[in-house]
Amino acid sequence: MEFHSRRSAVYAANGMVATSQPLASEAGVDVLRRGGNATDAALAAAAVLAVTEPSSCGLGGDAFALHYDSDSGEVTALDASGRAPAELTLEPLLVLGHATLPPRSAHAVTVPGTTSGFCALHRRHGRLPMAEVFDSAIALAHDGFPVAPVTAYHWELGARLVLADAPGGHQLLLDGRAPRAGELVRNRDLADVLRAIARGGARAFYTGVIAERIAGAVRAAGGLMTTDDLAAHEPTWRAPLSTVYGGLRVFECPPAGQGLVALQALAILARLQLPGDRADRLHLAIEALRLAFADARRHLGDPDRAAVPVAELLSADYVAERAALIDPARARADVRAGRPLGGSDTVQLVAVDGDGNACSFIFSNYMGFGTGIVPAGLGFSLQNRGACFSLQPGHPNVLAPGKRPYHTIIPALATREADGSLYGPLGVMGGFMQPQGHVQVVLNLVDGDDPQAALDRPRVCIDGGDPDAGVAVETGLEAVADALGGKGHRVRVVSGHARALFGRGQIITRDPDSGVLCGGSDPRADGCALGY
Repeated sequence: MEFHSRRSAVYAANGMVATSQPLASEAGVDVLRRGGNATDAALAAAAVLAVTEPSSCGLGGDAFALHYDSDSGEVTALDASGRAPAELTLEPLLVLGHATLPPRSAHAVTVPGTTSGFCALHRRHGRLPMAEVFDSAIALAHDGFPVAPVTAYHWELGARLVLADAPGGHQLLLDGRAPRAGELVRNRDLADVLRAIARGGARAFYTGVIAERIAGAVRAAGGLMTTDDLAAHEPTWRAPLSTVYGGLRVFECPPAGQGLVALQALAILARLQLPGDRADRLHLAIEALRLAFADARRHLGDPDRAAVPVAELLSADYVAERAALIDPARARADVRAGRPLGGSDTVQLVAVDGDGNACSFIFSNYMGFGTGIVPAGLGFSLQNRGACFSLQPGHPNVLAPGKRPYHTIIPALATREADGSLYGPLGVMGGFMQPQGHVQVVLNLVDGDDPQAALDRPRVCIDGGDPDAGVAVETGLEAVADALGGKGHRVRVVSGHARALFGRGQIITRDPDSGVLCGGSDPRADGCALGY
Protein backbone atom coordinates (compact mmCIF):
# COMPACT_ATOMS: atom_id res chain seq x y z
CA MET A 1 0.00 0.00 0.00
CA GLU A 2 1.22 3.46 -0.86
CA PHE A 3 0.17 6.57 1.04
CA HIS A 4 -0.04 9.53 -1.32
CA SER A 5 -3.18 11.09 0.14
CA ARG A 6 -3.11 14.86 0.30
CA ARG A 7 -6.71 15.73 1.04
CA SER A 8 -8.22 19.16 1.44
CA ALA A 9 -9.23 20.08 4.96
CA VAL A 10 -12.98 19.81 5.67
CA TYR A 11 -14.92 22.93 6.70
CA ALA A 12 -18.33 23.18 8.38
CA ALA A 13 -20.26 25.66 10.50
CA ASN A 14 -22.59 23.57 12.67
CA GLY A 15 -20.63 20.57 13.91
CA MET A 16 -17.92 18.10 12.92
CA VAL A 17 -16.60 14.63 13.72
CA ALA A 18 -13.31 13.07 12.60
CA THR A 19 -12.60 9.35 13.00
CA SER A 20 -10.72 6.47 11.41
CA GLN A 21 -13.92 5.02 9.85
CA PRO A 22 -16.36 6.90 7.56
CA LEU A 23 -19.34 5.06 9.06
CA ALA A 24 -18.32 6.28 12.52
CA SER A 25 -17.89 9.89 11.36
CA GLU A 26 -21.30 9.69 9.68
CA ALA A 27 -22.94 8.37 12.86
CA GLY A 28 -21.47 11.21 14.89
CA VAL A 29 -22.65 13.89 12.45
CA ASP A 30 -26.10 12.30 12.34
CA VAL A 31 -26.36 12.65 16.12
CA LEU A 32 -25.32 16.30 15.86
CA ARG A 33 -28.03 16.91 13.26
CA ARG A 34 -30.59 15.40 15.65
CA GLY A 35 -29.70 17.88 18.39
CA GLY A 36 -26.91 16.01 20.13
CA ASN A 37 -23.81 17.72 21.40
CA ALA A 38 -20.11 16.96 20.99
CA THR A 39 -20.21 14.27 23.68
CA ASP A 40 -23.18 12.51 22.08
CA ALA A 41 -21.42 12.65 18.71
CA ALA A 42 -18.16 11.31 20.11
CA LEU A 43 -19.94 8.42 21.84
CA ALA A 44 -21.99 7.57 18.75
CA ALA A 45 -18.81 7.48 16.69
CA ALA A 46 -16.96 5.46 19.33
CA ALA A 47 -19.73 2.87 19.53
CA VAL A 48 -19.60 2.43 15.75
CA LEU A 49 -15.81 2.06 15.90
CA ALA A 50 -16.24 -0.69 18.50
CA VAL A 51 -18.28 -2.51 15.85
CA THR A 52 -16.39 -1.69 12.66
CA GLU A 53 -12.77 -1.66 13.87
CA PRO A 54 -12.44 -4.48 16.43
CA SER A 55 -8.80 -4.93 15.45
CA SER A 56 -8.09 -1.67 17.30
CA CYS A 57 -10.73 -1.04 19.92
CA GLY A 58 -13.85 -2.34 21.61
CA LEU A 59 -15.77 -2.90 24.81
CA GLY A 60 -12.99 -5.16 26.07
CA GLY A 61 -10.51 -2.30 26.26
CA ASP A 62 -9.95 1.02 28.05
CA ALA A 63 -10.83 4.64 27.28
CA PHE A 64 -9.77 8.21 28.10
CA ALA A 65 -11.39 11.53 27.20
CA LEU A 66 -10.90 15.29 27.40
CA HIS A 67 -13.96 17.55 27.28
CA TYR A 68 -14.15 21.31 26.67
CA ASP A 69 -17.22 23.14 27.96
CA SER A 70 -17.99 26.21 25.86
CA ASP A 71 -19.94 27.97 28.61
CA SER A 72 -17.30 27.76 31.33
CA GLY A 73 -14.14 27.20 29.30
CA GLU A 74 -13.36 24.28 31.62
CA VAL A 75 -11.45 21.23 30.40
CA THR A 76 -12.12 17.96 32.23
CA ALA A 77 -10.27 14.65 31.95
CA LEU A 78 -11.79 11.17 32.23
CA ASP A 79 -9.71 8.09 33.08
CA ALA A 80 -11.71 4.99 32.24
CA SER A 81 -8.85 2.50 32.46
CA GLY A 82 -9.18 -0.76 34.33
CA ARG A 83 -7.27 -2.29 37.21
CA ALA A 84 -5.50 -5.61 37.74
CA PRO A 85 -7.56 -8.37 39.39
CA ALA A 86 -7.52 -8.39 43.20
CA GLU A 87 -6.06 -11.92 43.24
CA LEU A 88 -3.18 -11.15 40.85
CA THR A 89 0.01 -10.59 42.85
CA LEU A 90 3.61 -10.10 41.85
CA GLU A 91 5.31 -12.96 43.71
CA PRO A 92 4.01 -15.97 41.72
CA LEU A 93 5.00 -14.28 38.47
CA LEU A 94 8.52 -13.64 39.73
CA VAL A 95 8.83 -17.32 40.66
CA LEU A 96 7.94 -18.19 37.07
CA GLY A 97 10.79 -15.99 35.87
CA HIS A 98 8.75 -13.44 33.93
CA ALA A 99 10.42 -10.10 33.25
CA THR A 100 7.11 -8.67 32.02
CA LEU A 101 3.61 -10.08 31.74
CA PRO A 102 3.33 -12.12 28.51
CA PRO A 103 1.05 -10.01 26.29
CA ARG A 104 -1.24 -12.90 25.31
CA SER A 105 -1.51 -14.30 28.82
CA ALA A 106 -4.84 -14.16 30.63
CA HIS A 107 -2.91 -12.42 33.43
CA ALA A 108 -2.53 -9.42 31.08
CA VAL A 109 -6.29 -8.83 31.09
CA THR A 110 -7.20 -5.85 33.25
CA VAL A 111 -10.81 -4.87 33.92
CA PRO A 112 -12.17 -3.41 30.64
CA GLY A 113 -12.96 0.24 31.31
CA THR A 114 -14.40 1.45 28.00
CA THR A 115 -18.06 0.93 28.88
CA SER A 116 -17.65 2.81 32.15
CA GLY A 117 -16.08 5.64 30.14
CA PHE A 118 -18.99 5.74 27.70
CA CYS A 119 -21.50 5.94 30.55
CA ALA A 120 -19.59 8.41 32.74
CA LEU A 121 -18.98 10.79 29.84
CA HIS A 122 -22.62 10.58 28.78
CA ARG A 123 -23.90 11.09 32.32
CA ARG A 124 -21.85 14.26 32.86
CA HIS A 125 -21.84 15.86 29.42
CA GLY A 126 -24.33 14.10 27.12
CA ARG A 127 -27.69 15.42 25.96
CA LEU A 128 -29.53 12.70 24.01
CA PRO A 129 -30.66 9.34 25.49
CA MET A 130 -28.01 6.63 25.30
CA ALA A 131 -30.30 4.45 23.18
CA GLU A 132 -30.39 7.18 20.53
CA VAL A 133 -26.63 7.68 20.73
CA PHE A 134 -26.02 3.94 20.18
CA ASP A 135 -28.64 3.30 17.50
CA SER A 136 -26.26 3.47 14.50
CA ALA A 137 -23.76 1.12 16.15
CA ILE A 138 -26.49 -1.35 17.09
CA ALA A 139 -27.90 -1.32 13.56
CA LEU A 140 -24.48 -1.85 11.96
CA ALA A 141 -23.66 -4.70 14.34
CA HIS A 142 -27.01 -6.39 13.78
CA ASP A 143 -27.53 -5.79 10.05
CA GLY A 144 -23.89 -5.79 8.95
CA PHE A 145 -21.21 -3.39 7.75
CA PRO A 146 -18.66 -3.57 4.90
CA VAL A 147 -15.10 -3.87 6.20
CA ALA A 148 -12.77 -1.02 5.24
CA PRO A 149 -9.40 -1.76 3.54
CA VAL A 150 -6.90 -0.81 6.26
CA THR A 151 -9.10 -2.50 8.87
CA ALA A 152 -9.21 -5.65 6.73
CA TYR A 153 -5.41 -5.72 6.66
CA HIS A 154 -5.09 -5.45 10.44
CA TRP A 155 -7.96 -7.91 11.02
CA GLU A 156 -6.16 -10.48 8.88
CA LEU A 157 -2.91 -9.86 10.76
CA GLY A 158 -4.70 -10.28 14.07
CA ALA A 159 -6.42 -13.43 12.85
CA ARG A 160 -3.08 -15.08 12.15
CA LEU A 161 -1.19 -13.83 15.19
CA VAL A 162 -3.87 -13.89 17.89
CA LEU A 163 -7.43 -14.94 17.13
CA ALA A 164 -6.61 -18.28 15.50
CA ASP A 165 -5.32 -19.68 18.81
CA ALA A 166 -6.93 -17.49 21.48
CA PRO A 167 -9.81 -18.89 23.54
CA GLY A 168 -13.02 -17.87 21.76
CA GLY A 169 -11.09 -16.00 19.05
CA HIS A 170 -12.96 -17.84 16.31
CA GLN A 171 -16.05 -15.78 17.18
CA LEU A 172 -14.46 -12.77 15.45
CA LEU A 173 -13.59 -14.73 12.31
CA LEU A 174 -15.57 -15.92 9.29
CA ASP A 175 -15.09 -19.66 8.84
CA GLY A 176 -11.69 -19.36 10.49
CA ARG A 177 -10.45 -16.37 8.50
CA ALA A 178 -10.55 -12.59 8.70
CA PRO A 179 -13.09 -10.72 6.56
CA ARG A 180 -11.85 -9.15 3.36
CA ALA A 181 -12.16 -5.50 2.34
CA GLY A 182 -15.74 -4.79 1.31
CA GLU A 183 -17.07 -8.01 2.86
CA LEU A 184 -20.23 -7.65 4.94
CA VAL A 185 -19.81 -8.60 8.60
CA ARG A 186 -22.49 -8.97 11.27
CA ASN A 187 -21.86 -9.13 15.01
CA ARG A 188 -25.25 -9.67 16.61
CA ASP A 189 -23.71 -10.68 19.94
CA LEU A 190 -22.16 -7.23 20.17
CA ALA A 191 -25.46 -5.63 19.12
CA ASP A 192 -27.12 -7.33 22.10
CA VAL A 193 -24.42 -6.08 24.48
CA LEU A 194 -24.78 -2.50 23.18
CA ARG A 195 -28.55 -2.71 23.65
CA ALA A 196 -28.05 -3.89 27.22
CA ILE A 197 -25.73 -0.94 27.96
CA ALA A 198 -28.16 1.51 26.33
CA ARG A 199 -30.93 0.22 28.60
CA GLY A 200 -29.08 -0.45 31.83
CA GLY A 201 -25.92 1.67 31.72
CA ALA A 202 -22.60 0.52 33.16
CA ARG A 203 -24.31 -1.76 35.68
CA ALA A 204 -25.56 -3.94 32.83
CA PHE A 205 -21.95 -4.55 31.78
CA TYR A 206 -20.14 -4.84 35.11
CA THR A 207 -22.68 -7.06 36.86
CA GLY A 208 -24.90 -9.93 35.78
CA VAL A 209 -24.49 -12.16 32.75
CA ILE A 210 -21.97 -10.01 30.84
CA ALA A 211 -19.64 -9.74 33.85
CA GLU A 212 -19.97 -13.47 34.54
CA ARG A 213 -18.95 -14.29 30.97
CA ILE A 214 -15.96 -11.92 31.04
CA ALA A 215 -14.65 -13.28 34.35
CA GLY A 216 -15.38 -16.84 33.27
CA ALA A 217 -13.45 -16.44 30.03
CA VAL A 218 -10.42 -14.99 31.83
CA ARG A 219 -10.38 -17.71 34.49
CA ALA A 220 -10.88 -20.47 31.91
CA ALA A 221 -7.77 -19.14 30.14
CA GLY A 222 -5.75 -19.28 33.37
CA GLY A 223 -6.35 -15.77 34.72
CA LEU A 224 -7.63 -14.61 38.10
CA MET A 225 -10.35 -12.05 37.31
CA THR A 226 -13.60 -12.32 39.26
CA THR A 227 -17.05 -10.77 38.99
CA ASP A 228 -16.14 -8.78 42.11
CA ASP A 229 -13.29 -7.13 40.17
CA LEU A 230 -15.76 -6.04 37.51
CA ALA A 231 -18.44 -4.90 39.94
CA ALA A 232 -15.92 -2.77 41.84
CA HIS A 233 -14.72 -0.88 38.76
CA GLU A 234 -15.32 2.86 38.55
CA PRO A 235 -13.85 5.43 36.14
CA THR A 236 -12.11 8.50 37.54
CA TRP A 237 -12.49 12.19 36.69
CA ARG A 238 -9.15 13.95 37.09
CA ALA A 239 -7.81 17.47 36.61
CA PRO A 240 -6.01 17.61 33.25
CA LEU A 241 -2.37 18.60 32.83
CA SER A 242 -1.25 21.30 30.41
CA THR A 243 1.64 23.33 29.07
CA VAL A 244 1.91 26.25 26.65
CA TYR A 245 3.57 26.03 23.26
CA GLY A 246 3.32 28.60 20.48
CA GLY A 247 0.37 30.41 22.02
CA LEU A 248 -1.61 27.19 22.53
CA ARG A 249 -2.33 25.62 25.91
CA VAL A 250 -2.13 21.89 25.21
CA PHE A 251 -4.07 19.62 27.58
CA GLU A 252 -3.42 15.95 28.31
CA CYS A 253 -4.85 13.44 30.78
CA PRO A 254 -2.62 12.92 33.84
CA PRO A 255 -0.85 9.64 34.74
CA ALA A 256 -1.08 6.73 34.60
CA GLY A 257 -1.28 7.79 30.95
CA GLN A 258 1.78 9.05 29.07
CA GLY A 259 0.38 12.47 28.14
CA LEU A 260 3.05 13.87 30.45
CA VAL A 261 5.65 12.82 27.84
CA ALA A 262 4.11 15.08 25.21
CA LEU A 263 3.78 18.01 27.62
CA GLN A 264 7.33 17.74 28.93
CA ALA A 265 8.72 17.52 25.39
CA LEU A 266 6.71 20.57 24.29
CA ALA A 267 7.84 22.48 27.38
CA ILE A 268 11.46 21.65 26.55
CA LEU A 269 11.01 22.69 22.91
CA ALA A 270 9.41 25.97 24.01
CA ARG A 271 12.76 26.82 25.66
CA LEU A 272 14.75 26.14 22.51
CA GLN A 273 15.14 28.22 19.38
CA LEU A 274 13.70 25.92 16.70
CA PRO A 275 15.60 26.25 13.42
CA GLY A 276 13.95 26.40 10.01
CA ASP A 277 15.72 23.30 8.66
CA ARG A 278 13.38 20.33 9.00
CA ALA A 279 16.04 17.82 9.98
CA ASP A 280 17.37 20.14 12.67
CA ARG A 281 13.85 20.72 14.03
CA LEU A 282 13.07 17.01 14.13
CA HIS A 283 16.39 16.32 15.81
CA LEU A 284 15.45 18.67 18.66
CA ALA A 285 11.97 17.11 18.89
CA ILE A 286 13.48 13.60 19.04
CA GLU A 287 15.93 14.60 21.73
CA ALA A 288 13.21 16.28 23.81
CA LEU A 289 11.03 13.18 23.51
CA ARG A 290 13.90 10.88 24.47
CA LEU A 291 14.41 12.85 27.66
CA ALA A 292 10.67 12.84 28.41
CA PHE A 293 10.35 9.10 27.78
CA ALA A 294 13.29 8.41 30.10
CA ASP A 295 11.49 10.28 32.88
CA ALA A 296 8.18 8.57 32.15
CA ARG A 297 9.69 5.09 32.29
CA ARG A 298 11.25 5.87 35.64
CA HIS A 299 8.53 7.85 37.40
CA LEU A 300 5.07 7.09 35.93
CA GLY A 301 2.53 4.75 37.50
CA ASP A 302 -1.01 4.68 38.89
CA PRO A 303 -1.30 8.00 40.80
CA ASP A 304 -3.69 6.34 43.25
CA ARG A 305 -1.01 3.84 44.24
CA ALA A 306 2.31 5.63 43.71
CA ALA A 307 3.71 9.14 44.15
CA VAL A 308 4.15 10.51 40.62
CA PRO A 309 6.09 13.83 40.62
CA VAL A 310 3.91 15.50 37.99
CA ALA A 311 4.39 19.11 39.09
CA GLU A 312 8.13 18.66 39.42
CA LEU A 313 8.49 17.05 35.97
CA LEU A 314 6.75 20.06 34.39
CA SER A 315 8.33 22.73 36.59
CA ALA A 316 10.21 25.54 34.85
CA ASP A 317 13.49 24.79 36.61
CA TYR A 318 13.41 21.07 35.79
CA VAL A 319 12.37 21.66 32.18
CA ALA A 320 15.24 24.13 31.79
CA GLU A 321 17.63 21.55 33.27
CA ARG A 322 16.48 18.92 30.76
CA ALA A 323 16.55 21.36 27.83
CA ALA A 324 20.18 22.21 28.64
CA LEU A 325 21.12 18.58 27.96
CA ILE A 326 20.22 18.82 24.26
CA ASP A 327 23.03 19.32 21.75
CA PRO A 328 21.62 20.88 18.53
CA ALA A 329 24.30 19.17 16.50
CA ARG A 330 24.43 15.67 17.97
CA ALA A 331 22.20 12.94 19.37
CA ARG A 332 22.88 12.25 23.02
CA ALA A 333 24.56 8.86 23.45
CA ASP A 334 23.12 8.12 26.90
CA VAL A 335 19.67 9.32 27.95
CA ARG A 336 18.74 8.80 31.58
CA ALA A 337 15.85 9.78 33.78
CA GLY A 338 16.34 12.97 35.74
CA ARG A 339 15.77 13.65 39.43
CA PRO A 340 12.79 16.01 39.53
CA LEU A 341 12.48 15.61 43.29
CA GLY A 342 16.07 16.70 43.80
CA GLY A 343 17.73 13.64 45.04
CA SER A 344 -0.84 -0.37 19.98
CA ASP A 345 -3.34 -0.16 18.25
CA THR A 346 -6.02 2.30 19.16
CA VAL A 347 -8.67 4.63 17.73
CA GLN A 348 -8.68 8.37 18.31
CA LEU A 349 -11.72 10.48 17.48
CA VAL A 350 -12.67 14.12 17.92
CA ALA A 351 -15.98 16.01 17.85
CA VAL A 352 -17.04 19.65 18.10
CA ASP A 353 -20.64 20.90 18.13
CA GLY A 354 -22.13 24.18 16.96
CA ASP A 355 -21.92 25.68 20.44
CA GLY A 356 -18.18 25.10 20.60
CA ASN A 357 -18.21 22.15 23.02
CA ALA A 358 -15.51 19.63 22.16
CA CYS A 359 -14.57 16.05 22.98
CA SER A 360 -11.32 14.24 22.32
CA PHE A 361 -11.90 10.51 22.89
CA ILE A 362 -9.58 7.53 22.62
CA PHE A 363 -10.03 3.83 23.35
CA SER A 364 -8.11 0.68 22.65
CA ASN A 365 -7.62 -3.05 23.17
CA TYR A 366 -3.80 -2.67 23.00
CA MET A 367 -1.77 -4.76 20.53
CA GLY A 368 -4.62 -5.14 18.06
CA PHE A 369 -7.14 -7.59 19.46
CA GLY A 370 -5.42 -7.52 22.88
CA THR A 371 -5.19 -11.03 24.30
CA GLY A 372 -7.61 -12.22 21.62
CA ILE A 373 -9.73 -13.86 24.33
CA VAL A 374 -13.40 -13.49 23.33
CA PRO A 375 -15.99 -14.25 26.05
CA ALA A 376 -18.75 -16.50 24.76
CA GLY A 377 -21.57 -14.64 23.09
CA LEU A 378 -20.32 -11.09 23.70
CA GLY A 379 -18.69 -10.23 20.37
CA PHE A 380 -15.55 -8.47 21.59
CA SER A 381 -12.00 -9.41 22.61
CA LEU A 382 -10.35 -8.61 25.94
CA GLN A 383 -7.44 -6.21 26.23
CA ASN A 384 -3.89 -6.97 27.38
CA ARG A 385 -3.05 -3.70 29.16
CA GLY A 386 -1.45 -5.63 32.01
CA ALA A 387 1.51 -6.17 29.69
CA CYS A 388 2.45 -2.54 30.44
CA PHE A 389 3.07 -3.27 34.13
CA SER A 390 6.63 -3.44 35.41
CA LEU A 391 7.57 -6.60 37.31
CA GLN A 392 10.43 -4.80 39.05
CA PRO A 393 9.75 -4.60 42.81
CA GLY A 394 9.65 -1.04 44.06
CA HIS A 395 9.02 0.55 40.66
CA PRO A 396 6.11 3.05 40.58
CA ASN A 397 4.52 0.97 37.81
CA VAL A 398 5.05 -2.44 39.43
CA LEU A 399 2.15 -4.87 39.20
CA ALA A 400 -0.12 -4.97 42.26
CA PRO A 401 -3.69 -6.12 42.91
CA GLY A 402 -6.27 -3.51 41.96
CA LYS A 403 -3.70 -1.24 40.31
CA ARG A 404 -3.81 0.53 36.94
CA PRO A 405 -0.82 0.02 34.60
CA TYR A 406 1.18 2.68 32.75
CA HIS A 407 -1.13 3.56 29.89
CA THR A 408 -0.18 4.48 26.34
CA ILE A 409 -3.50 5.91 25.07
CA ILE A 410 -3.85 9.67 25.42
CA PRO A 411 -6.34 12.18 23.95
CA ALA A 412 -5.30 15.81 23.56
CA LEU A 413 -7.06 19.17 23.31
CA ALA A 414 -5.83 22.74 22.91
CA THR A 415 -7.13 26.19 23.82
CA ARG A 416 -5.78 29.61 22.92
CA GLU A 417 -3.69 30.92 25.78
CA ALA A 418 -4.62 34.52 25.03
CA ASP A 419 -8.34 34.14 25.80
CA GLY A 420 -9.00 30.51 26.75
CA SER A 421 -11.11 29.93 23.64
CA LEU A 422 -11.26 26.48 22.07
CA TYR A 423 -8.52 25.85 19.51
CA GLY A 424 -9.60 22.25 19.05
CA PRO A 425 -9.47 18.58 20.02
CA LEU A 426 -6.71 16.47 18.52
CA GLY A 427 -4.86 13.21 18.92
CA VAL A 428 -2.62 10.61 17.32
CA MET A 429 -3.02 6.97 18.34
CA GLY A 430 -0.43 4.19 18.22
CA GLY A 431 1.19 2.85 21.38
CA PHE A 432 4.32 4.78 22.35
CA MET A 433 3.96 6.84 19.17
CA GLN A 434 1.13 8.83 20.71
CA PRO A 435 3.02 11.56 22.61
CA GLN A 436 5.45 11.73 19.70
CA GLY A 437 2.55 12.25 17.31
CA HIS A 438 1.04 14.91 19.56
CA VAL A 439 4.29 16.85 19.60
CA GLN A 440 4.74 16.66 15.84
CA VAL A 441 1.20 17.69 14.88
CA VAL A 442 1.24 20.55 17.42
CA LEU A 443 4.50 21.79 15.89
CA ASN A 444 2.88 21.56 12.44
CA LEU A 445 -0.26 23.42 13.55
CA VAL A 446 1.73 26.20 15.23
CA ASP A 447 3.79 26.49 12.05
CA GLY A 448 0.56 27.27 10.16
CA ASP A 449 -0.65 23.94 8.78
CA ASP A 450 -4.38 23.29 8.62
CA PRO A 451 -5.52 20.07 10.37
CA GLN A 452 -5.31 17.92 7.23
CA ALA A 453 -1.88 19.19 6.23
CA ALA A 454 -0.63 18.70 9.80
CA LEU A 455 -1.68 15.04 9.63
CA ASP A 456 -0.44 14.47 6.08
CA ARG A 457 3.15 15.36 6.91
CA PRO A 458 5.47 12.32 7.27
CA ARG A 459 6.45 11.60 10.87
CA VAL A 460 9.28 10.14 12.90
CA CYS A 461 9.04 7.69 15.80
CA ILE A 462 11.44 6.67 18.55
CA ASP A 463 11.04 2.89 18.47
CA GLY A 464 8.93 1.65 21.36
CA GLY A 465 9.32 4.93 23.21
CA ASP A 466 12.71 3.65 24.33
CA PRO A 467 15.07 6.63 24.73
CA ASP A 468 18.02 4.41 23.79
CA ALA A 469 16.36 2.94 20.68
CA GLY A 470 16.69 3.96 17.06
CA VAL A 471 14.40 6.31 15.15
CA ALA A 472 11.93 5.21 12.47
CA VAL A 473 11.45 7.76 9.69
CA GLU A 474 8.46 7.66 7.34
CA THR A 475 8.86 7.48 3.59
CA GLY A 476 8.98 11.02 2.24
CA LEU A 477 11.63 12.04 4.74
CA GLU A 478 14.60 10.23 3.20
CA ALA A 479 16.74 13.36 3.08
CA VAL A 480 15.84 14.06 6.70
CA ALA A 481 16.78 10.48 7.57
CA ASP A 482 20.25 11.00 6.12
CA ALA A 483 20.69 14.24 8.06
CA LEU A 484 19.52 12.63 11.32
CA GLY A 485 21.94 9.78 10.73
CA GLY A 486 24.69 12.36 10.41
CA LYS A 487 23.79 13.67 13.86
CA GLY A 488 24.27 10.25 15.40
CA HIS A 489 20.73 8.84 15.34
CA ARG A 490 20.23 5.21 14.35
CA VAL A 491 17.68 5.64 11.56
CA ARG A 492 15.52 3.33 9.47
CA VAL A 493 13.02 4.35 6.77
CA VAL A 494 9.55 2.76 7.01
CA SER A 495 7.02 2.41 4.17
CA GLY A 496 3.84 0.53 3.22
CA HIS A 497 1.57 -1.01 5.83
CA ALA A 498 4.41 -0.76 8.35
CA ARG A 499 3.52 2.95 8.47
CA ALA A 500 0.94 1.97 11.09
CA LEU A 501 3.92 2.56 13.40
CA PHE A 502 3.42 6.33 12.97
CA GLY A 503 -0.14 6.27 14.26
CA ARG A 504 -3.37 7.68 12.92
CA GLY A 505 -4.62 11.08 13.99
CA GLN A 506 -7.72 13.26 13.95
CA ILE A 507 -7.90 17.06 14.38
CA ILE A 508 -10.68 19.66 14.41
CA THR A 509 -9.97 23.37 14.95
CA ARG A 510 -12.48 26.15 15.58
CA ASP A 511 -12.24 29.73 14.33
CA PRO A 512 -12.59 32.00 17.39
CA ASP A 513 -14.57 34.67 15.51
CA SER A 514 -16.86 32.84 13.07
CA GLY A 515 -17.05 29.49 14.85
CA VAL A 516 -16.28 27.72 11.55
CA LEU A 517 -14.75 24.30 12.06
CA CYS A 518 -11.83 22.86 10.10
CA GLY A 519 -11.10 19.15 10.26
CA GLY A 520 -8.56 16.62 9.10
CA SER A 521 -8.30 12.85 9.25
CA ASP A 522 -5.13 10.79 8.95
CA PRO A 523 -4.41 9.35 5.48
CA ARG A 524 -2.87 6.28 7.17
CA ALA A 525 -6.35 5.05 8.14
CA ASP A 526 -9.74 4.44 6.52
CA GLY A 527 -11.51 7.46 7.97
CA CYS A 528 -12.49 11.02 7.28
CA ALA A 529 -13.69 14.26 8.82
CA LEU A 530 -17.34 15.10 8.21
CA GLY A 531 -19.39 18.14 9.16
CA TYR A 532 -22.54 20.00 8.32
